[in-house]
Amino acid sequence: MNYILLPNSELKVSTICLGTMTFGNQNTEAEAHAQLDYAIEKGINFIDTAEMYPIGGNAQIVGSTERHIGSWLHKIGSSEREKLVIATKIAGPNRGLEYIRQPLDFSKKSIHDAVNLSLKNLQIDTIDLYQMHWPERVMNMFGQRGVTQIDTNWKDNIFEVLTIFEGLIKEGKIRNIGVSNENPYGVMRFLHESEKHNLPRISTIQNPYSLLNRLYEVGLSEVCMRENVGLLAYSPLGFGSLSGKYLGEVKPEYRMAKFPQFTRYTSENCTKAIKLYKELAEANNLTIAQMAIAFVNQQNLVTSTIIGATSLKQLKENITAFEVVLAPEILMEINKIQELIPNPAP
Repeated sequence: MNYILLPNSELKVSTICLGTMTFGNQNTEAEAHAQLDYAIEKGINFIDTAEMYPIGGNAQIVGSTERHIGSWLHKIGSSEREKLVIATKIAGPNRGLEYIRQPLDFSKKSIHDAVNLSLKNLQIDTIDLYQMHWPERVMNMFGQRGVTQIDTNWKDNIFEVLTIFEGLIKEGKIRNIGVSNENPYGVMRFLHESEKHNLPRISTIQNPYSLLNRLYEVGLSEVCMRENVGLLAYSPLGFGSLSGKYLGEVKPEYRMAKFPQFTRYTSENCTKAIKLYKELAEANNLTIAQMAIAFVNQQNLVTSTIIGATSLKQLKENITAFEVVLAPEILMEINKIQELIPNPAP
């Protein structure tokens, strides 16, 4: 396992991060514990979750992902917990998740309530990396491209948000902060306010990055590399679509069948691109999943790649894929497909 220092922090994290959004819905508590045990056995020390998980959630199961992780952390004990880096996120507004909290915003009360509940669910005293799951302002994401008009109802409160985080860091409840599903404007605003007022600096950005979505390379990559903000790349397999399994019969147990509302990776252009990537992988004696994960892992702009699975078999296969090194010739062919069908899953 390879490890890297999380930017602007003292945390050394594995370059593979275990994503947990299936725990509590697609995975039982026992299955979650088995995945966590296996990941740690393989050297992964970085675990990512969120207050809104599991995906496809509702008022009855919201927070169960954190609770499953919490019961596992309690089981392994505090000395083992100290070897791990635990990341979670506060949900922002505008996503139909009002059952989590009212209002869903980044006010002092909301942030404190969210942090305290996550600490309770996770059964820990400190969150190592606390992230804003998406911006408080309305902007295009999750399948939409660009911004054609700005959210005039949003009042810039980034100074206030950073001040709240500073207080929580001083209290010892969080160690470092990050953003997620952000764009260059948001990243630069956080960096500017932290520098101007000597407030906590964001360590990371958690954004999608895969063969089907390389929009991070446009704008954000230069900002983050120059400003030392680490990319936590999520959905390297495009919600499972880059396993190739959705090219055939979509079985009832598949994620896309369970959650048909998630359409980011289901467009006609996605299907066309996936077929081309699959052909390229198989021509080089690889599975498409191996090639997809290896591609993300080889990019120098990636700090850690977040992988998730609904079974131990999938998890083992995903971790093994990090051993694959793609030859320059394969990377050239990947870029040709990207040029032909650029970013079909924004």
